[in-house]
Amino acid sequence: QVQLVESGGGLVQAGGSLRLSCATSGRTFWTMGWFRQAPGKEREFVAAIRWSGTRYYADSVKGRFTISRDSAKNTLYLEMNSLKPEDTAVYYCAADRDDVVSGIRSKSEYDYWGQGTQVTVSS
Repeated sequence: QVQLVESGGGLVQAGGSLRLSCATSGRTFWTMGWFRQAPGKEREFVAAIRWSGTRYYADSVKGRFTISRDSAKNTLYLEMNSLKPEDTAVYYCAADRDDVVSGIRSKSEYDYWGQGTQVTVSS
């Protein structure tokens, strides 16, 4: 049974940092990513990483967030620095069985999703 379980969310002041984790089980994923959804908004792409290690970022987080994965531990991470109030959202881990390239920023490409973890940044 495939499972993706996020952790690490919480409340932080603007300018602070958080590290999200996504523990996976059940199979190996070629592509993994993070998406987020703020109240009243669509779920949006944050970052993704392919098995090769190639990383992709949304413009809004580039230079502040870092995505990484530990294949031995089957865990995906998102290091978030210089957090802003507009980063407040539920953050979701997503995974795909294939090596996604052209649609890597599209939520419709991903086969599996975690339950989400809340990140709140106060001003």
